[in-house]
Amino acid sequence: MRVLVTNDDGFESDGIKELATRLAEEHEVWLVAPDGEKSGASHSITLRDSIRARCLGERRYACKGTTADCVIVSLLGLVPPKVDMVISGINHGPNLGTDILFSSTAAGARQGALMGVPSVAVSLGAYAPPFDFSCAADFTARNLGVFRDLWTDDHFLNINFPAKAARHPDSVITFPSRRIYRDRLNTYRAPNGDTYCFVHGAVPDSHVEPGSDCQVLSEGKISISPIHAHPRNWVSIEERYRSVRFT
Repeated sequence: MRVLVTNDDGFESDGIKELATRLAEEHEVWLVAPDGEKSGASHSITLRDSIRARCLGERRYACKGTTADCVIVSLLGLVPPKVDMVISGINHGPNLGTDILFSSTAAGARQGALMGVPSVAVSLGAYAPPFDFSCAADFTARNLGVFRDLWTDDHFLNINFPAKAARHPDSVITFPSRRIYRDRLNTYRAPNGDTYCFVHGAVPDSHVEPGSDCQVLSEGKISISPIHAHPRNWVSIEERYRSVRFT
């Protein structure tokens, strides 16, 4: 298969290098990733500027843009057609629950799905080194064909691996948990009157529900969440609004 690999930790991150190396054992791998870290940039895209793509080796490009930009330019022609899979990762840290709204790792897979290519976001559930990407890289490579064959329009897979996994950990189909954020704001007022805002906080918790990605990951298992790329409301929510007469 021809596989596009991208991420949000940057072209030089260890996670993407290990993933690309493992996939290249059996597939044609194109690595197109941001030239610097884009964590938390969500699904932002470049509209009013060029996106520089610098060739740094055979089928290797560092882009001055976001993760979604990397996927867009790749699928529009930077990578020869036809790309069979888009893999975004391996992220340095988990992307659980509502984190996927902010995650550029998830955005890379979402953009691939929106452009009609089977796509997977891959993250490791460790917040600090040492990062062991071997299980995530091996599992992704072994199951690439399965992911492609199961894919249907309007969804991507969000996969989270435990920080320290057994050689062949169990995998479970999950749903995204609801994350609990406890962010705080610190401000600094400069002599010229400008206010500088710093947002920080502890690692978020989750509402741990049976079958959720957070609960499964805490058990040392691989969480696989199918995520709809199409931003449609649940039917029950739609019906609630349809029952109201707006004036």
